[in-house]
Amino acid sequence: MELLFYIAASVAVVATLRVITCARPVHALLYLVVSLLAVAVIFFILGAPFVAALEVIIYAGAIMVLFVFVVMMLNLGPATIEQEQRWMAQSTWTGPSILALILLGELLYLLIWSDAGQSAEMAVVGPKEVSRALFGPYLLGVELASLLLLPGLVSAYHLGRRIQQDERKSP
Repeated sequence: MELLFYIAASVAVVATLRVITCARPVHALLYLVVSLLAVAVIFFILGAPFVAALEVIIYAGAIMVLFVFVVMMLNLGPATIEQEQRWMAQSTWTGPSILALILLGELLYLLIWSDAGQSAEMAVVGPKEVSRALFGPYLLGVELASLLLLPGLVSAYHLGRRIQQDERKSP
C-alpha cells in the first residue's frame, strides 16, 4: 500500500511540474487534470473515498468545464479550427495519457486485489456531514473560493465580448 502511495505521489509531482513548465496552456491543463486525479488516488489510498470522488467531480471536472467555457467565450473563429487540430495531435496527449494509465492501473489494483475497501478504520461520511463542515467551520474558505471565481468569470466575459460599433469610435 505504501508503494502505491509513492507511485501516485510521484505521478502528482511530475504532472504538477509539467503544469508549471509547459508553454502551451492546453498541455498544462491536461497535466493539471492528471495531477488532480493523482491527488484523488492518494485520498483513496489514505481511506477517504468520498473526498477522492469530490476531487474528481469538482476539481478535475470543473476545470475542464471552465477551460471549455473560456474557449467558447473567446470564439476566435477560423483560428480556433487550426488550434483544435493542433490539440488533437498525438504529442499533446502522450505524456498525460501515460501518467493517467499509471494511475488507472494503480486504482484497478486497489479496487480488485487490495483490501482498501474493507479497512476497519474507514468511516462512512455522507453529504450531510460534508455540508455541515463546509458551511460550519470552513464557511470562510468556501466564501473566499467563490470570491476567487468571480474575477475569473468577469475576465472571461470581458475577453469574450464583442466590441460594439459605438465603442470603436473614439470621441
